[in-house]
Amino acid sequence: MNNVSRLAVAAGAAASSALLLCGPAFAHVSVQPEGEAAKGGFATVNFKVPNERDNASTVKLEITLPADHPLSSVLPQPVPGWKAEVTTAKLDKPLNVHGRQVTEAASKITWTSAGGKIGPGQFQQFPVSLGQLPEDTGKLVFKALQTYDNKEVVRWIEEPQDGAAEPDYPAPVLTLAAATGDHHGGSGAEKAADGAHSAEHTDGEGADDEGATAASATDGTARILAVVGILVGAAGVAFGVLAGRRRSA
Repeated sequence: MNNVSRLAVAAGAAASSALLLCGPAFAHVSVQPEGEAAKGGFATVNFKVPNERDNASTVKLEITLPADHPLSSVLPQPVPGWKAEVTTAKLDKPLNVHGRQVTEAASKITWTSAGGKIGPGQFQQFPVSLGQLPEDTGKLVFKALQTYDNKEVVRWIEEPQDGAAEPDYPAPVLTLAAATGDHHGGSGAEKAADGAHSAEHTDGEGADDEGATAASATDGTARILAVVGILVGAAGVAFGVLAGRRRSA
């Protein structure tokens, strides 16, 4: 093989690699919990949106919430430069949440640019508090639409299947952990806050015990000093009586 042929083969391989790296599934919208998303609990999740284009910026994100597992509480965290809107819909079957009947639930979250954008080579996270998470499934699928400022819309709506190759445009999937005893999921920060509260409570009890010990010691010292004072006083009286008798004699 001459040098020209070698160069042609090398160029072809490089072009094929470039096409593979530029495929639609190289970077896509995803969802990850902060800490753990446990069945039956509440969790804060982040929708991560990378920009795949080098000549356009992302200016809108639409997340469709699962209709087969409706969520009674959906609270987006404010993101500077973006406006969040939650759309609700009537439920075919009401939810029973803490003894209260819920007849409608959030069906979609839309973030629209209000001065912000996701430029080429950048990504943005959109945090949301979700609950109550279902107990009869191990995952939630969120279909996403990503809109660029050149009017292009990328539809991340294909549900990944176990044992199959990842689709070209996979929908974000949230994996749920086993239910906790108190049915309260949460982020690591929330658990850390609970731990700090428990430590503070324990420290408070320790401080009370130390205070009680110190008070007991102080009380005992006071009693000893009082007895010593009485003895000294009695000795003084006895000494005075004896001195008076000696003077009389």
